[in-house]
Amino acid sequence: MVTSNKKQDTPELGIIYAPWERTFSRVLTPLEEFINRQTTSSFLLMGAAVIAILIANSNHAEQYLHLIHTPVDIHIGGWGIEMSMHHWVNDALMAIFFFVVGLELKREILVGELADLRQATLPILAAIGGMVVPALIFLAFNHEGDAMRGWGIPMATDIAFAVGALVMLGKRVPKSLVTFLVALAIVDDLGAVLVIALFYTKNLALNWLILSAGLVLVLLTLNLSGIRNAIPYFIVAVLLWYTMLQSGVHATLAGVIGAFTIPARSKYNPSLFVERLKTQLEYFSENQKHGANNIMTNDKLHPIIETIEDSVMGVQTPLQRLEQFWHVPVAFLIIPLFAIFNAGISVKLDSLSETLTHPIMLGVFFGLLVGKFLGITGACLLAIKLGWGKMPSGASFSQLAAVSVLAGIGFTMSIFIDELAFKDHADYLLMAKTGVFAGSFAAGILGSLWLWFLGLKPSR
Repeated sequence: MVTSNKKQDTPELGIIYAPWERTFSRVLTPLEEFINRQTTSSFLLMGAAVIAILIANSNHAEQYLHLIHTPVDIHIGGWGIEMSMHHWVNDALMAIFFFVVGLELKREILVGELADLRQATLPILAAIGGMVVPALIFLAFNHEGDAMRGWGIPMATDIAFAVGALVMLGKRVPKSLVTFLVALAIVDDLGAVLVIALFYTKNLALNWLILSAGLVLVLLTLNLSGIRNAIPYFIVAVLLWYTMLQSGVHATLAGVIGAFTIPARSKYNPSLFVERLKTQLEYFSENQKHGANNIMTNDKLHPIIETIEDSVMGVQTPLQRLEQFWHVPVAFLIIPLFAIFNAGISVKLDSLSETLTHPIMLGVFFGLLVGKFLGITGACLLAIKLGWGKMPSGASFSQLAAVSVLAGIGFTMSIFIDELAFKDHADYLLMAKTGVFAGSFAAGILGSLWLWFLGLKPSR
């Protein structure tokens, strides 16, 4: 054992370590593994929400509200944008979140769980059922007045929380159920995007809308022209965000539109990549033998490395690179910031009974907890009976039903729609957010416990 440890600690031949590099790597490697876990982002999101609620109900509540509503202006000459910190987070940073959602949607449609229509039928129908029934339950509680605008709130599933909860159950849950829930949540996100675009847009400015359409054509032209560099897409997407902000259509949709125009084609196919790499490695080996061994002093090695780097970039698609690049900033910065700026609800004990019995709170709560379960389970049962879909491999229908309860966790997108539906009604907004928290918490606990108990039974 001692010999084995010594071998493990001995640096590999040719690897150059700085004095403290190996010590830092021992610290950073577990941290990197923690960051890349599927459950980490959900824990961070939960922590940010709890912090926001604690601050909103502390002696610092006034400072919290002051920070949220602090105006931040950007001016260049006579042109400028004036928005509060709250709107910068919800309208600008969340556009990046929707950009990543759009990248995930495009990948799933092209090569993922939604690429094969026969395989995708069950999660697609389940997602539709899981959107329609919660909306109907909400409308059963709120069928008149401005309260009706909240019907879209309980439709959304939070993919980070729901999948994170499922992954934490480990081997108690078949992997096919994780795949099913991911596909369902992706379709759910697409449904939420369409709902926002069609039903939460008002006061359209036609001239800005025409400019937005022109910029979409520019993005499509970039794609069809074979331009793979992300910078032109970024510049046009930023302009699209601004024109959509002025048009009345929610500006975050620019992120989804921009994502769908990102190329999903590789510059080199794998066989050409292998040939190019072999050739360049041969050149590198020859020049390394006959020249200086230091990469900084051997002028012939550096251009070869650049060519190898170009080959590595060329074999990847821009869509893959951007999705991988933006995953960490979105999961570990943008979503927690969104939670901190939007999850801070003030809990007043003297009016708690009134809040918990309010139609909006009840509509959101039962929409998420009961509506998701009935909609997803009912759609799956119908699809399987009619032969339109088949059960995820290795899973029982009881496990599928338990996952439909877990899909009632609707945090990020539900709160986002909250802000759109009731931005002019602070009391309605409070009731809706309370319903989101209560319904999501109940769905997460009940769904996880159900799956845990089912996992105790021997698999067939």
